[in-house]
Amino acid sequence: MSRRALTAASLRTAAISHHIMPASTSAHASAPQVCRRLPPTTPDTVLFESNGSLRTYILNRPSKLNALDEPMLSLLRPKIEEWSASDLCGTIVARGVGRAFCIGGDVANVVQNASDPSTVPQAVEYFKREFEMDYILAALKKPYVAILDGMTMGGGVGLAANATFRIATENTVFSMPETKIGYCPDVGGSYFLSRLDGEIGTYLALTSDTISGRAVFDYGLATHYIPSRRIPQLLDRLAELDQPHASVIDRAIEDLSSEREPTEPPSPFTGARRVALDIAFGKPTVEGIITELESFAKIENEEVRSWAQNTLAMLHLRSPTSLKVALRAIRQGAKLSLRDALNMELKMATAFCRGATPDFAIGVKAVLVEKTKERPQWEPSTFKEVNSAMVSRFFDSTSPFLADAPSLELPAEIATGTISNPLKYALPTEEEIGSVVMGSHASGGGLGVRLDEVVARFADLRPGKVGVKEKVIEVVQRRCEVTDNADGNRVWLKWKHR
Repeated sequence: MSRRALTAASLRTAAISHHIMPASTSAHASAPQVCRRLPPTTPDTVLFESNGSLRTYILNRPSKLNALDEPMLSLLRPKIEEWSASDLCGTIVARGVGRAFCIGGDVANVVQNASDPSTVPQAVEYFKREFEMDYILAALKKPYVAILDGMTMGGGVGLAANATFRIATENTVFSMPETKIGYCPDVGGSYFLSRLDGEIGTYLALTSDTISGRAVFDYGLATHYIPSRRIPQLLDRLAELDQPHASVIDRAIEDLSSEREPTEPPSPFTGARRVALDIAFGKPTVEGIITELESFAKIENEEVRSWAQNTLAMLHLRSPTSLKVALRAIRQGAKLSLRDALNMELKMATAFCRGATPDFAIGVKAVLVEKTKERPQWEPSTFKEVNSAMVSRFFDSTSPFLADAPSLELPAEIATGTISNPLKYALPTEEEIGSVVMGSHASGGGLGVRLDEVVARFADLRPGKVGVKEKVIEVVQRRCEVTDNADGNRVWLKWKHR
């Protein structure tokens, strides 16, 4: 159903409800008029559609930007498990009504529950159910297409991050905003952010910065970029496919993708700015990141200097405790499976709910309730005051805040199944491009390649994939040196190791 059709359906429902009372009283015109107020109609916050072999869930809480609450989780899980096991289901699609796919989890309610010892278990249970839903979606037996046509943040990212296909449009706004509210990226963020090229994931996790439109595709957070106006056409094509293989779906999406227009701005992290980002956010400590940024904030290159100054300003507003917890989670998540990463994050969420830091409550009140633009009164307020023992509260098995912390409970067929590879249909990664340059790629090849040869190789490896040439050229220009064999006829690429 299109967004316009959904709106029309809602209006029809409202009109019918509005006319129920007059219709019932007109049949008894001679009787005394008794005014009864009927209870308001509450629309379903998740809608489900079947069209051929296509199954679609639609987040339908537009007034809250589709923020994910417990009733929505309760509606989603049984239907998703049913579809995953059904022989009649070929493809599963996720969409949102209004300006957002999903703005995130309903954290205000979580913090309210966490503030009362008697309801802390309910706060923890919310995270447990949310993370289980994220894992189930990652382990679907059917191709899963998430359409991120609008704001996609926090918990909304978790619903989509491990989908086989993630479609960005010009309306997509991506963010993991947790450090803004004294919390930490979760919903598998330690897993998928740590697997992005270089230190982009670390940057997004710590700063809570937003990226939008085509940049979400360029950095691997989406597998495809399609103009929003073509989404209805895509849904029609998917509905025509009967039990499709993922490669067929990929081709159907790719056919509707669009090249970058000349007027489109470049993605924000390229060239010297990107080099500086990878250097700074590759440091092992938050203090080291800050020191490196302070150095970049003084250099002559205006582009890098301005970026470093803005990044320092963002980090200054964030909870020092959250930043240190987030950095440790990202570093550990790079070595974990998705399930182990989610279990680690569930323990972290448990510690936040049980008061390992007051910053979660402080941040939600300041940012979401009072909507202040000022720096919240974090406790502690400086990086120096956040010692390793405080950070260990969120990770150490002996932490009193983690006593009897829960773990994910998953259906047997899900727990023993395989999860999708979220990068399979995305642009080639920096690591893959490097392996071609160095001659170690699985497809073969030797040392000594030119730029045109690398571009041609990826044209063969990703036939018809929009954006591949641009990605390869950007990475090669940034990560390679050019060497000559002295006769001036052959120019070779040499990969620069960090």
